[in-house]
Amino acid sequence: MAAPFNTVPPPMTNMPITAGSQSISLTRYLIEEQRAGRINADLRLLIEVVARACKTISIAVGKGALGGVLGDAGTGDEASINIQGEAQKKLDVLSNEILLEANAWGGHLAGLASEEMDTSQPIPDAYPRGNYLLLFDPLDGSSNIDVNISVGTIFSVLRAPDGGTHAQDEHFLQPGTAQVAAGYCTYGPSTMLVLTVGNGTHAFTLDREIGSFVMTTRGMRIPAETKEFAVNMSNQRFWEAPMQAYVGDLLAGSQGPRGKDFNMRWVASMVADVHRILTRGGIFSYPLDSKCAAKGGKLRLMYEANPMSLLVEQAGGAASTGRQRMLEVQPTGLHQRVPVFLGSRSEVEAAERYHAEHDASA
Repeated sequence: MAAPFNTVPPPMTNMPITAGSQSISLTRYLIEEQRAGRINADLRLLIEVVARACKTISIAVGKGALGGVLGDAGTGDEASINIQGEAQKKLDVLSNEILLEANAWGGHLAGLASEEMDTSQPIPDAYPRGNYLLLFDPLDGSSNIDVNISVGTIFSVLRAPDGGTHAQDEHFLQPGTAQVAAGYCTYGPSTMLVLTVGNGTHAFTLDREIGSFVMTTRGMRIPAETKEFAVNMSNQRFWEAPMQAYVGDLLAGSQGPRGKDFNMRWVASMVADVHRILTRGGIFSYPLDSKCAAKGGKLRLMYEANPMSLLVEQAGGAASTGRQRMLEVQPTGLHQRVPVFLGSRSEVEAAERYHAEHDASA
C-alpha cells in the first residue's frame, strides 16, 4: 500500500540512460515500484492515466497555430478569467478538459482539483470512486504559449481521507508531506515527464515513434552548491528587505560577501525553470512582495509549490517559503498562495538565513 512519505531520498547520482542501455518504460518502472511495495496498483494506474493525458496535451501544444489553439479563451474581445483572476488561454481550457475527462472514469480517484476551477470536483456518480485525490495545474506558464516557449503540466497525488466518498475541498487541505506522488510534464524540444513516488526523482522522455515515456535519467540530483539563480527582477522594487539584501549580494558577485559570480536565468514558466534546476542546479525564487502580500504570495501551494518541492527534495535539494519548509505548510485553502524558494540546498538555506536575520533584528 502506498503511504505518505517524509524521508530522505536514497543516495544517487544522475544516471543518464544511454542509447545502448536497456530501455525502461514508465509502465515497467511503475510495475517494479509496485512489486517493491512502494506503490499499489491503483496509484500505478492513476499515474499512467495522467501520463497519457499529458501525451494528448503535448500533441495539442505541438500543433500550435496549426491546431487553432493559440490566443485567449472566451468569445469576441472578452477573455475568459479563471479563479486566479488570470486570463485563460485556449490551451489552458483544453488541457484542463483533457485531464478531467481522462481521470473521471478510471475508478482510482475520489476527486480532482484544478488551478483553473473554483472548487474541487468529485468523481461523478456514474463512475466508481477510488482512494486518491488529484490536483493539477493543467498548463503552467501559459503566457508563453503564443511565443512558442516551453510550458508544462504539474500534478500532485494525495490519499483521500475517506476513500470512496464524495471529495470536498477540505479533503484536499493536506500538507505536502502527505503527497504520495508528484510530477510534471514539460513540453519543450522534447516532451519529458519528471516523477517521484517517494523513491527519488526520475525523468522519462516521450519516444514519439512508439508513443511511450522511456526513462532517460534515473535518480536526478541537484548539486548542493550553485552559481545560478532564477527570479523575476522586474519585481525587485516590491520585495521585502531580506530578499533585497539576498539578491543584492548575489549581484555583487565575487567582490561581494558571497565571494563568487552568479548568473541569472528566468523563463517565466515554473516548469521550465525548475526543470533546469533539477538538471544542473540553481535556485528558483518567487518571494513575497508588496503586490502579492495580501494574497500570501504569487504561486499556488497545492498545484505548484508542493509538487515541485517534493520533486526537488527527492532530488537532494530543498524547498522553503523563506521562513518554513514548504512541505510542512498546513494548507488553509484550495487556492492558497505562498512565497517559494527551491533548488540547491545550500542556496535555499542561504535565502532562509537572510530572512531569519532580518526577522530577528526587526
